[in-house]
Amino acid sequence: MNQETTWSKRYRDAGDDYLFGTEPNRFLAHRLDLLQGGRDALSVADGEGRNSVWLAEQGLAVTAVEISSVAVEKARRLAAGRNTEVGFIQADMLAPGWPPAELHDAFDWVIGIFIQFVDPAWRERQFEVMKQLTRPGGRILLQGYTPKQLEYRTGGPSAVENLYTREDLLDAFGDWQIEELVDYEDEIAEGAGHKGRSALIGLVARKPA
Repeated sequence: MNQETTWSKRYRDAGDDYLFGTEPNRFLAHRLDLLQGGRDALSVADGEGRNSVWLAEQGLAVTAVEISSVAVEKARRLAAGRNTEVGFIQADMLAPGWPPAELHDAFDWVIGIFIQFVDPAWRERQFEVMKQLTRPGGRILLQGYTPKQLEYRTGGPSAVENLYTREDLLDAFGDWQIEELVDYEDEIAEGAGHKGRSALIGLVARKPA
């Protein structure tokens, strides 16, 4: 089963509910002042639109990339219901030749919220794509789980190699200015998909101008 089929089934099985809720990720939302210093943002593996729609509500020009056709349709409904405009793209961000040339160096913000569906080899490619999307002086914001999350099992992947450590992110973004890197625990409630005590890590890194 490929990624599009796998994720579309998960989102379809949620019915009219939103698997991860309709409110933005807390780590993202708490950086509102910083986010509003940019003009545009791209949310990768955006799911059903909770983060992209919220970003658009804050006044940014937002593009969202998501592999699942079911998720994109639900995200469009969420945006319409909240009278916001988001440019939705159904695409596999890890596909050969992606991103297209017109998206290179195109965004002040590239957002990745719980995108830990790949192993370390593919994660290198995933981060490289995100770096290509970010314009010089722009930023990447990541929120993910640390390996301790396997003790809580309140969301995220079951494969420990997919989870982030501080060392992973310091290595991946060592050539950028790391403005924030914090690992912590918190109670989260993001739909049925993420609920309960969680071991989290957040990053904000700035691309050299």
